[in-house]
Amino acid sequence: MAFIDFVGIVHKSTQRDYVQRVVEHDKAACAEVAGQFGKDYWDGERRYGFGGYYYDGRWRQVADAMVAHYDLQPGAKILDIGCGKGFLLYEFTQALDGAQVSGIDISEYGIANAKEEVRDSLRVGHCQDLPYDDNEFDFVYSINTFHNLFNYELHHSLQEMQRVGRAAKHITIESYRNEREKANLLYWQLTCRAFMMPAEWEFAFSQAGYDGDYGYITFE
Repeated sequence: MAFIDFVGIVHKSTQRDYVQRVVEHDKAACAEVAGQFGKDYWDGERRYGFGGYYYDGRWRQVADAMVAHYDLQPGAKILDIGCGKGFLLYEFTQALDGAQVSGIDISEYGIANAKEEVRDSLRVGHCQDLPYDDNEFDFVYSINTFHNLFNYELHHSLQEMQRVGRAAKHITIESYRNEREKANLLYWQLTCRAFMMPAEWEFAFSQAGYDGDYGYITFE
């Protein structure tokens, strides 16, 4: 298991006012709406989530970096756990000849409104019970999903990710390294359930037998 940051460049491109998010609206009420992962979360007002999550090509650089780092070969089978609207999976089809992509997400709205080119390869489901065979995929990744799990869901979900991947794996989660980043994460997050420092995440990974790589984003 190694730390590799694939997502930082995308994360840092967004400016955030942490305190405003807490004082401008009823943060608890907004989080309750966001936690339904419906239209409001994806394409509603910013206080409920993304404020409109539309394809803009920003994820291509992440796909290119992952293909290069893991030396993914043409025709590789790739799974995205928590795929949302499938934007990163679409980029894999552009970055890698013959890429066979699959995605799963808990959000029915996200899947129904996914990128048209990959929509038929996506399904609604939970990462605790992945509907795929053992060792089915050459590369399995999850971006900003596992921190949304309750602690009683996390262990088995990690085991499921380990089960379906026969080779490279990568997880990116939200985390914090100090009290300032912890406060900012609490101010900004809407759906996070697992609040852990990097060392705690590494412990959870090892306890579940997850042997892939990981990265984390922080709110500085």
